[in-house]
Amino acid sequence: MIDTYIKKSSGVLEPFNKIKLIESLEKAGASMFVAEDVAKKIEEKLKEGMPTSMIYTQSFKLLRKKESRPAIRYSLRRSIANLGPTGFPFEDFVGEIFKEKGYKIMNDVMVRGKCTEHEIDVVAYNDDHLIMTEVKFHNQLMLKSDVKVALYIKARFDDLEGVEFNFDGTKRKMTQGMLLTNTKFTENAIQFGSCSGVNMIGWNYPAKGNLHDLIEETKLHPLTCLTTLSGREKKLLLEKEIVTCKTLKTKINILTEMQLTEGRIKRVLEEIKEMTGI
Repeated sequence: MIDTYIKKSSGVLEPFNKIKLIESLEKAGASMFVAEDVAKKIEEKLKEGMPTSMIYTQSFKLLRKKESRPAIRYSLRRSIANLGPTGFPFEDFVGEIFKEKGYKIMNDVMVRGKCTEHEIDVVAYNDDHLIMTEVKFHNQLMLKSDVKVALYIKARFDDLEGVEFNFDGTKRKMTQGMLLTNTKFTENAIQFGSCSGVNMIGWNYPAKGNLHDLIEETKLHPLTCLTTLSGREKKLLLEKEIVTCKTLKTKINILTEMQLTEGRIKRVLEEIKEMTGI
């Protein structure tokens, strides 16, 4: 059988891998029968040079018709990337995860280390912990955080180590520095982080407690997962700093202000419940 070459987001051509597609669908929770059926239909419609983004879109639509919950999980990584193009909504999203886990948070905070000042993307603290997080956002899934980023973050956290900070009138020292990204790390970055003690969280790193796990644990799905809202409507909500489906549910009247009909608002709420279980 002659291979059909598809185009990755980087522009590189590679042979279509049906087994890889089936595995990704099953990883999202699709049954083996449904995953194989979706992959078969995609294979039948393949054209030389078809973008992987189009394959994803078609796979998502086919899966959603058969098993909606796995379809939501399948779309999750791209939905996070769609919080862009800037990194600010993703920083807000990370802050929401910390809040859900019981922390108070501050975004874009200037702090003084032993040698110089640093702007910290997300500061999270409670009675026992003070976590300072550097957030690296990529709206292209192929991009990875490399060892240069890990080296820079290590130097930053070393400068902050042992310094007393005052948040909410209480003096605290940093208990943990964290590098968090929505995509992946290069192997060299992982090796350096593991060796030097840099706490790193990516889409699927570490094996437990990665970004995907945190989203599933907190049920904080990004607003961009919703198919019942248009791209323009999602953009307006992101501009209002509403980044999660859970937050939208608590501020649902904003959709009335945006002149959505009662019928559409009902469908949005139904999709949020289907997605989060709440």
